[in-house]
Amino acid sequence: MKIIVDRNKCTGLGICESLAPDVFEVDDNGDLVLLTDEVPEGGLEAVEEAVAGCPTEALRLER
Repeated sequence: MKIIVDRNKCTGLGICESLAPDVFEVDDNGDLVLLTDEVPEGGLEAVEEAVAGCPTEALRLER
């Protein structure tokens, strides 16, 4: 599964980073960095939680 970020909606709050730190990182400028654009093996649950927990709905998964 591919992780898609809507950069126009993302505010860099870091909730996704706290839920899936192997996938998401907020840099020093407050910008979201995808450490991988594919859901890593064994990481689907954490990424799904990050997508669901994004208050700006900037994240989605695509098959």
